Amino acid sequence: MSENNKILITGVAGNVGSALANYLLANKYEVVGVDNFSTGAISKLPVHDNFTFVKLDVNDIQALSQVMLSRQFDYVFHYAAVVGVQRTLDNPINVLNDIQGIKNILELSKNTGVKKVAFSSSSEVYGEPVSLPQIENITPLNSKLPYAVVKNVGEAYFKSYHQEYGLDYVIFRFFNTYGPNQSEDFVIPKLLRQALHGKDITIYGDGCQSRTFCYIDDNIEASCAIFFNDEFSNDVYNIGSDKVYSVKELAELLVKVTGSDSKLIHLPALEEGDMTRRQPDISKMKAILNRELVPLEEGIQKLINFYSSKSE
Repeated sequence: MSENNKILITGVAGNVGSALANYLLANKYEVVGVDNFSTGAISKLPVHDNFTFVKLDVNDIQALSQVMLSRQFDYVFHYAAVVGVQRTLDNPINVLNDIQGIKNILELSKNTGVKKVAFSSSSEVYGEPVSLPQIENITPLNSKLPYAVVKNVGEAYFKSYHQEYGLDYVIFRFFNTYGPNQSEDFVIPKLLRQALHGKDITIYGDGCQSRTFCYIDDNIEASCAIFFNDEFSNDVYNIGSDKVYSVKELAELLVKVTGSDSKLIHLPALEEGDMTRRQPDISKMKAILNRELVPLEEGIQKLINFYSSKSE
């Protein structure tokens, strides 16, 4: 898979960024990761001879320039972003500032000979869906929250840099991706921790919001299979699962798998940011991955085993 290519990953201390780094290192790539730890954690960083970490904010053009001009990367995965529903609602200006980081990455990639760039977009670009499943070429642009707006703008920048400068790209629209390194303010680790400790499981609203949950291994393997095949360049891909659960069904499954006696408690619905439906069309992803996705119950068990190993 590797020809000793150099790869830059922004947001490397996050859930997806750290898993991507470990996967690429296992496939003999040389990886440099950057993060400002606004949402990531140093404990998630790989420990490997071919991995170098630099603490910086990609919105800082001078700091990013020093790394990209001196390293001459072949590929860039731009995964840095302010993430998390509540965090993005509470910090709208910080979210909007991420547009600068997108521009910095693209301008420096164009000027330093990068062959291809990947962008972590989001299911949020669909806003409240006008149809299900959500297909890559149908985006209603009805999303009003800063996080969704930034992802839409980011996609436009990546497409425009290809159109004007020939910089190849791949856009990944991530739907809920969970795994061992996901922060506890996201739904699966948050509710799973509550279940494992016998605490009340808290659900916003009636719990009928529909979601799909993609295990991190499926995300990483599909994304890399797409990115490193030039046939799939300059396109948009939903990355997720097509098995739909309500949040209430998720909570009930967590209680079942853990054998917990936790009770489900309904909190007032969030005023904004909690979309009622999410269901991606992942036919392109599944054709490329060419294997069954990890079932939700199996993925939850992987998390339980991971948490158990960390507490021993």
